[in-house]
Amino acid sequence: MRLMTAALAGILASTACAPSPALIAPVETRAPITFSQLLARPRTVPDERIAYGPDALQFGELWLPRRQGPHPVIVLIHGGCWRADLPGLELMDYMAADLRDRGYAVWNLEYRRIGHPGGGYPGTFRDVAAGVDHMRTIAAQHSLDLHRIAVAGHSAGGHLALWTAARDRLPAESPLRTARPLPVRGVVSLAGIADLDAYRQTGPDACGGPSVIDGLVGVQQPGGRNVFADTSPPVLLPLGDRQVVISGARDAIVPPRFGQDYAAAAAQKGDRADSIVLEGAGHFELIDPTSAVWPRVLDAFAGLLR
Repeated sequence: MRLMTAALAGILASTACAPSPALIAPVETRAPITFSQLLARPRTVPDERIAYGPDALQFGELWLPRRQGPHPVIVLIHGGCWRADLPGLELMDYMAADLRDRGYAVWNLEYRRIGHPGGGYPGTFRDVAAGVDHMRTIAAQHSLDLHRIAVAGHSAGGHLALWTAARDRLPAESPLRTARPLPVRGVVSLAGIADLDAYRQTGPDACGGPSVIDGLVGVQQPGGRNVFADTSPPVLLPLGDRQVVISGARDAIVPPRFGQDYAAAAAQKGDRADSIVLEGAGHFELIDPTSAVWPRVLDAFAGLLR
């Protein structure tokens, strides 16, 4: 496991015109868990690890249901503040195993992050894009239904999941733009850092403060490129895809206001974006299949892929 930094250790919607009101899930009575507590549990293993590029970190892990396909697919993008010194795709193993048992194929992506050679801008974004598009290559062999794909991300991965849905909205001059991004049905953002600029300005220091956003997208210079123009989902609205933005009411890392504000902005632009606040949940309950709020997360996937 990668070393946990002191910053994070200390922490150990809608119709076309208006966002839907926040929905309340069953109350979680336990104290919010930490990622260390989550990772201390036994984990099952994926069915296959598949490279989507030449770098050692350009791979995904595929979890396949035992039933006959074609399988609806959930792409998982892990969080960890976009940082190399925090845990990676192993954070998503627990929900991947649960989703596999419920009949979904799961494509759990790893990618280069801040601190990895090639991480940050543009590498982190290019990795996620290449990993998602690689499903075209593996779909036939593994009976993946490319017409039923949802993308889900947690924390920093929630930002990247929303960005994935925005890829066809990228400026023509952006080095992140690619031809024919793989279409998805929608996004489930789990405690996602949706608005990079807002999180940089007013977010808690749990991820390391403004320098982490600067490390991801670059430092905004007077007269320079707008570092958020092709990286931050609110700038790219409307996405045109359904978005379910789920927050934990007790989340000190990404407080619910960030998800609520993003969903409201998306709805104002005409997107169908639901903001859901899960009472009693912290940051990591949203990716914990044993939590009291997990059924509400499952409902979001079912709504996109049924």
